[in-house]
Amino acid sequence: MTGNSESARIRAARQRKAYEPMDITLHLGAHRTASTAFQYYLRENLNELKKHQIGVWGPLRTRDGLLRGVIPVPGALQSPAEQFSRARGRIALHLRKLEDTGLQHLVVSDENMIGAPRRNLRDSRLYGGIGERMARYGAAFDGRISRVVLSIRSQDRYWSSVAAYSVGRGHKVPQADDLDRLVTTNRHWREVIADLACALPETQILVLPYEVFGGLPERKLTLMTGLTNPPMKHAREWINRAPSLSELRQVLRDREETPDVLPPGEGRWDPFDHAQTMALREAYADDLFWLRAGADGHATLIEETRPDKTGKTPLQAQTTRGQPDGIEERRLA
Repeated sequence: MTGNSESARIRAARQRKAYEPMDITLHLGAHRTASTAFQYYLRENLNELKKHQIGVWGPLRTRDGLLRGVIPVPGALQSPAEQFSRARGRIALHLRKLEDTGLQHLVVSDENMIGAPRRNLRDSRLYGGIGERMARYGAAFDGRISRVVLSIRSQDRYWSSVAAYSVGRGHKVPQADDLDRLVTTNRHWREVIADLACALPETQILVLPYEVFGGLPERKLTLMTGLTNPPMKHAREWINRAPSLSELRQVLRDREETPDVLPPGEGRWDPFDHAQTMALREAYADDLFWLRAGADGHATLIEETRPDKTGKTPLQAQTTRGQPDGIEERRLA
């Protein structure tokens, strides 16, 4: 009798899903925008989210073979086409299993889908391969992605955090020429978002500034799923912070390298000089201006954290491009 009841529920769920497809959101990071903290929040609240028919695929699932082959794996026995075909079938099978349970929303969160931060450093540009990568993911999900959510961050803070994290993982300390290339390379969030929109032309793109949403994982979840009363458990925990100057000095000592290449002081490491910092903030101001002006129809910028005010909300003072005189670190720090 129990088995028959279970089969009836599964059949009913399938019939509902024939008319109400499961809503799928890809949370793409970016790196160094509290994505790890958001994934921890989702993982720790997984049982509560299931009560609201919300499922989660975080890095523990996506990097355990589930998405393997969407991006060709070098040296694999199968050809890239065979790898992709197997990945597409695997994803479809797992999505069908979730739909059979009556799940209404699925949040897939893995910032590595858009690339790797160490590749960004090596190329001195933001996510140069995001277009090709996300086109493959869009096809692997068989065009079923409802929306993608991308967090952005002021370039001076983004690159500083990426550099600190990279050095903490054993990579070299960026030199003056390396830093200069990060400032002068003409690729910013605007180009990243345009490439993303080109790869997924029928998908809604939401852009969340880290400066607004970095510490509000529950608001991110609401924007992704419509959940009006998201759980607050573990909503204020910071995970995977960039190492501080003192921690980086110890890393260099452990590697038998001189810590004198780092500046004196404690706290956050800022490798850029004043002119470089202001140039990067100017670029971010232009990115935000473009987004507030409509982003050429590519994406929607969300800056308001209150549920009843969510939407594109340009600041009244921001009506011209660039960094307004007299407003230096206060607005974009």
